[in-house]
Amino acid sequence: MSKKITFLDKTFWITESEDNPKHVASLQLLEMPEDAPADYVDNLCEEVRQFDEASSPFNGKVKSFLGFPTSLQPVEKLDMNYHVQLHEVDDLNDRESLHVLIAKLHETWLDRDKPLWQNHFIKDGKSNQFAIYAKVHHMYGDGATLIRWFQAGYLPEKNTDKFVPVWATKRKSRAKRKQNIFKSIFVGLFEFVMVLFDLLYIFLRLLMKITYVNPTYMPIPFSGTKTLLTGQVKKGRVVSTVDMDFSRVKALSKRARASANEILLCCFDIGVHQFLKGYGHSFDKALYTNMPINLRKPGEQTAGNKIAIVPVRLAHGKNDPYLRLRQIIENHRIVKRAAKRSRPAAFSYYTLLIQSYALLFEMIRLSDFVRPIANILISNVPGPSDLRYLKDSKLLACYPISTMTPGGGVNITLITYNGVANVGMVCCDKNIKSLEPLAQYFTEAFDMLEKCIDDPSLNIDDIGEKVRDDHLSIVEEEVHHEENLPEDDKIVSESVRD
Repeated sequence: MSKKITFLDKTFWITESEDNPKHVASLQLLEMPEDAPADYVDNLCEEVRQFDEASSPFNGKVKSFLGFPTSLQPVEKLDMNYHVQLHEVDDLNDRESLHVLIAKLHETWLDRDKPLWQNHFIKDGKSNQFAIYAKVHHMYGDGATLIRWFQAGYLPEKNTDKFVPVWATKRKSRAKRKQNIFKSIFVGLFEFVMVLFDLLYIFLRLLMKITYVNPTYMPIPFSGTKTLLTGQVKKGRVVSTVDMDFSRVKALSKRARASANEILLCCFDIGVHQFLKGYGHSFDKALYTNMPINLRKPGEQTAGNKIAIVPVRLAHGKNDPYLRLRQIIENHRIVKRAAKRSRPAAFSYYTLLIQSYALLFEMIRLSDFVRPIANILISNVPGPSDLRYLKDSKLLACYPISTMTPGGGVNITLITYNGVANVGMVCCDKNIKSLEPLAQYFTEAFDMLEKCIDDPSLNIDDIGEKVRDDHLSIVEEEVHHEENLPEDDKIVSESVRD
């Protein structure tokens, strides 16, 4: 039986291109059982390939009319050699090399003639660990939906006897209650009118902000700052991952009277500033982040996508990390209050409208000439709080790797798993070749934010010294810096030396 697709889900198919695929993914690191044979990963890969009958939506390929998606059409058997693949690397502990492989796998789009998912098993043949890179099309679901499915496939204890991979796991569908058709029409019309009213209210408040009548409201769309990370999204990705003890984040949030999200926003903001500073970028205004908002009601477990994405102004003009945190807290809560003031559907339509303009600029290749909606997309998805197992292998970490938003920037997503925040970062590689320094800057920014509450002398300009000291001599630093400069700056540098 075909499954209907919501309008929001369809947009991920319609707006997809080879330059900007619309799948999301995760890099999972696992530890084999102690008595695992040398061919453990090969056997596991072959075992999961036997599950060639999937549950919805993993069994559904897109049925379309004139290129427009209409529904998900179930397939009887999956092509498991496509959906489950095996790779071998030299050393899984070489994280940077692993990131390069993941970036290559992440930049290619899924086969549109098949169900839209893949699992790539990665081994090195000598350690007791292996990895799985799993990707699935965004039209199947948002972060909350995908994490719920993920938890169904990774259990709190070893399950060798009744092991079933996530795509073959049976999910109960809730029976829909029959409603009076006249009541449904009346309620639907009333809700539409109220959503339209809230949408008009959003635009009125934005107009009041533009005209300085009442400037305290969420940011005006396309206020982001142009950087070498923003602009036209092109094929090619760089990926990096980093871990953080989430108990430290929660402890700091209590001391600083901030939410965990606000602590993380501040650290990422500082980290991105320092990263761009290494390329000669300085800014006269704040950067902006796109903030996903979950529009589900408490306890709601519907599939598909039910989110809004709105920009939030970050910090600027302060070198004290604590003062930057206070700026972000104020700006973040302005947007949260705006979201609470309007119905979820109104924010969803607002997101679709501004994202449609961004997509239009991307499709006609004008993203380099307009300001982006934001510079960073940061989302935080709560995952399992205890250890999980895939069959009899222990899950060590799960790093989310998301899609690119129109207008570029860095997409940063984290999952809290077993007390640790597993952070995944991705962006285009058209102007940079690595995100590894950003991961280090983020860690240093958090360390400094912890200390600055008791030591107001700390300065964010000192972040990055450790990265340079560890990897570069004085001579190497000069050469490395020049290699990353734009062509005009190279000429100036050469003139000074002459």
